[in-house]
Amino acid sequence: MPNRDRQSVEDMLLAARKILGYAQGTTRDSLPSLPMRLDAVLYEIVVMGEAARRLSVEMRERHPDVPWRDIIGMRSIVTHGYDQIDDDELWQVIEHDLPVLMPKLENILPTL
Repeated sequence: MPNRDRQSVEDMLLAARKILGYAQGTTRDSLPSLPMRLDAVLYEIVVMGEAARRLSVEMRERHPDVPWRDIIGMRSIVTHGYDQIDDDELWQVIEHDLPVLMPKLENILPTL
């Protein structure tokens, strides 16, 4: 039986790497004017949120330093309120949140 938590963390890491790749060479102001890149970034945010939602409660509780609820919440905003996405908040995710999150996820993987 596959380890669902491990797969979910791997999915989150892959999505985070893709987001950073899609956003490379853009700025907070230019990303919204590049619809295919913006769509790709938003899609991967949804993937991250879905993967976080699949994690077991026990796994999330073992790693309270990861903002699981925020990740899942961002997925909900993109999915249900895509017309209300705040460009500043999105850029905060790209520039700050993902670079902080990724090492945490990488440190979790060996424990799974």
